[in-house]
Amino acid sequence: MTKEFIEFDDLIVEIKRSNRVKSVTITVEESSVLVAVPRLLELERIKKLLKNKKQWIKEKVALHHEAQPKSNKEFVSGECFSYLGRNYRLKVNQGYYKPAKLINGRFSVTLFAGTDNADLIKESLLAWYEKHAEIKFNEKVKRYADIMDVKYNSVGIKNYKSRWGSCTAEGDITFNWKVIMAPNRIVDYVVVHELCHLIHHDHSPKFWREVERFMPDYLECKEWLKHNGARLEL
Repeated sequence: MTKEFIEFDDLIVEIKRSNRVKSVTITVEESSVLVAVPRLLELERIKKLLKNKKQWIKEKVALHHEAQPKSNKEFVSGECFSYLGRNYRLKVNQGYYKPAKLINGRFSVTLFAGTDNADLIKESLLAWYEKHAEIKFNEKVKRYADIMDVKYNSVGIKNYKSRWGSCTAEGDITFNWKVIMAPNRIVDYVVVHELCHLIHHDHSPKFWREVERFMPDYLECKEWLKHNGARLEL
C-alpha cells in the first residue's frame, strides 16, 4: 500500500492506494484525514471527492477538536505559561496598560486599575507569543537552512488548528506559533521537518530518512508532539 500526502482546506490528507481497495473511504482521526483509494484512481478525482465531502470533513474535524482538552487558564497572577519548554508565572499589575513582556523570569501584563479582563490578557500574551515565535523561527530556519544547504523564500507564523507547519514548493514556510511553547528540541524538529520538504515535498521514506540525517532523535520529538501537542494552548 503506497502512501502520499496532499494539502486540503488547511489539512494534510494522507492517501493510501491499494489494489485491494475497490471504493473510496474517507476517515477522520484526531484531526487528520485518511483516504483509502484504488491504486490507479486519478489524483484529480480524489481531490473532487474531498471537495464534495468538505462540509462532512470539517464537521468531523470540529468534533475531534471539541473532544480535545480545553485550556483551563483564568489569566490571573500566579498561573504558568510555557515558552520553549520552560514555565513562567504571570504577574498582572495595575497601572497604565502595558502589553505582555517576559522580564525577570515572569510574564508581566499591566492593566488599568479596576480592570479585570481575562480576554485582554490572553490577547496580549498571544501577541507576545506570535511576535517571539516569528523571531525564533526566523533564527532557526536560517541556521538549519545553512546546515542543510537548502534555500527557502520566506518564514511566516499562523494559528493553525491541526498542523505544526507548512512548506510550499516555492519555499514559503509557515509555522504554528504554538510550537514555541514546546521544548527547544521540539521546535528544532518542526523546523527541520519543514526544511526537509524543500528536498522531498511529501512524507515518503526518503523524506523521513532526510529528517533523520539532520535529527537522529526525530522519532522521540514526533512522539512528544503526538502526546503533548494538545496542551500547547493559551
